[in-house]
Formats: sequence, C-alpha cells, structure tokens
Amino acid sequence: MDQVRILSANEVGNLLTIPLAIDAVEAAYLEKHRGSASVWPLLFHEFAEGARDMDLKSGNLDGEGLWGLKAISCYQDNPQAGLPVYHGTSLVFDYATGAPKALLNAMPITRYRTGAAGAIGARWLARKDSRVLAVCGDGGLAPYLIAANLICMPQIERVLVANPRHPSEPSERVDAIVEDVDRLLGDADAPRAASIEASTLEAAVRAADVIMTATPSYAPYLRAEWVRPGTHISCVGADKSGKQEVESTVLAQAHVVVDDLHQCFTVGECELPHVQGMLPDELPEIGSVIAGDCPARTSDDEVTVFDSTGLSLQDLATISRLVARAESEDVGTLIEL
Repeated sequence: MDQVRILSANEVGNLLTIPLAIDAVEAAYLEKHRGSASVWPLLFHEFAEGARDMDLKSGNLDGEGLWGLKAISCYQDNPQAGLPVYHGTSLVFDYATGAPKALLNAMPITRYRTGAAGAIGARWLARKDSRVLAVCGDGGLAPYLIAANLICMPQIERVLVANPRHPSEPSERVDAIVEDVDRLLGDADAPRAASIEASTLEAAVRAADVIMTATPSYAPYLRAEWVRPGTHISCVGADKSGKQEVESTVLAQAHVVVDDLHQCFTVGECELPHVQGMLPDELPEIGSVIAGDCPARTSDDEVTVFDSTGLSLQDLATISRLVARAESEDVGTLIEL
C-alpha cells in the first residue's frame, strides 16, 4: 500500500519561511532553464462565468524527484456562506515510482512562493541601488511580497503600499500589513529596517525604484507616464486570460523577462500587449537570467518587467523542502491508501 503524508494549512504555515520559499523558487527556475523540469498545460474551467472557476497547474521537477499538481478553486459567492473565496490542494508523486507522496493545503504555499517569485524578479532585474519599493495592492499577497523583497533586497529603505481600487486614497490596511510583514521576517530571523507607509497609487509609482503589482485587475491602472527610467516592475496579478495591471506601452518599451514563455502569452501580463503586437514572440525566461545566459538589464535607465504568472514548479520545489522538514520533524498525518 502507498503511504501518504497529509499536511494541513496550519502545519504547512508552521514549516514555511520566506527564505525557504525564495530558495525553492529560484532553484525551480534554474532547473526549468536547464531542461530537467517541465510546466504542463494549464487547465482552466469556469463553472459560472465571472463567479465560479478552477485552475489546475501541474508539472515535473526531476531534480527534486517529484511530479504533481495544484488545484485552486475560486467561488466569489462563498463569503455569503461564511466560506473563503479560494480553496487550494496540492498532490505530489514520487518521480521514480509514480507513487503518491504527500497531500497538502496549497493556500499558504501559494502566498509564500508568489511573494518569493516577485522578489526574485527584483533581485535579478532591479538596479542594485534601488531604495524605494511600491506595492500596488493591499490584499493578502502584500505582506509576502514585502517580506520577500526586504530579504532579497536588504538595501530597500522605504515601502509604499497603495490600493489601486481607490487610487487617490492611501491604503487603510497598512497597519495589518506591517504586523504580517514583521511576523514573516521574525520567522526568518530578519528584523525589518525599512519603513512601510500608506500611499496613493500615483505617488507610490512615481517614487518607486521597484514596483510589485498584485491585484486581479482586468483594466490597466499603472500608467506609463508615472514610471521613472530605471524602474523594475514585477507583475504577479495576471493569472487568467484578459487580466492586465500595467499599460501595454510600459511593456513595449521595457526589457521584459517571463517565468514561462507559453504561459505568459496565455494568462500573464504579457498576453494583451502581445496580442496588440507590442511584444515579440520570443522573450527571455528568468531562469536564463539567473544562470547568466541572458543579461539582466543593459543600463541603469532601462525599465525592466518580470511577468510572474505562477508555475507548478514553484509549488513542487517548495513542497519538496516542506515534506523533507515534515519528515524530519514528524509533522503531519500518515495514511495508507
């Protein structure tokens, strides 16, 4: 019989740290670039248009000895019944035998690895003298993006948080975000030195050296006229066809790097600029930059963009490290199938 380790949301959260996620995601990008990992086709199904849907991301990560999948459901009417909008489950299998290995609550993993991905884009593509980080979006991802950026870019001195849904008003969630950031950094033994402040959208973007976009917007709100020369932008919000946070002209004039070429033209920030003829058919992937096979930027005045669509490989690499910790610390529930 197969033995499977089950890890709950609390158990996953207790095992995860931001540095673990950063290490895992960067390793996954490198393995993909070197050809020992594959992203399998994304599966998306809409049960009720604009209200209920699911997507399934899967792939293999040979170096970690795993293949697996993550299923995420989005039910916009769940809060009416006192339930969360999103549910996520990951299932991973042993690459050598095909046997199921672990079943995990995917939601904490998604937040950690998404924050790590945005920060890795900044680590490799932003100017080394960057001091101001702007986060466009004050939802659940904001603390993870901020904490990961402060670890990847310790020179950041100031963080500005804006809510694009109310662009002319400073975010009202900054106090809660600061509390979460300090918890995440505390778990990583990385005390915070940067200030975190509420800002209006335009002011945050105009002041920023590094920008994270993290909203579910279908209408671009980040205007080209606000973006200073030399700025880096990591786009993490576009994960379904039609979503867009940044004006297409920004990407048309920038050095654009993606996590997966096919996926970025299907569901990423690059989708609509590419359809509009503003982007070429070939773009470098972040793994090639990390490996040193592609330049990060050509000058300090160049605007860089990282389109982080979110890959199954990020989850698999993170899960590999999580399961190893769970096994060594005897965390989770083992069941026979």
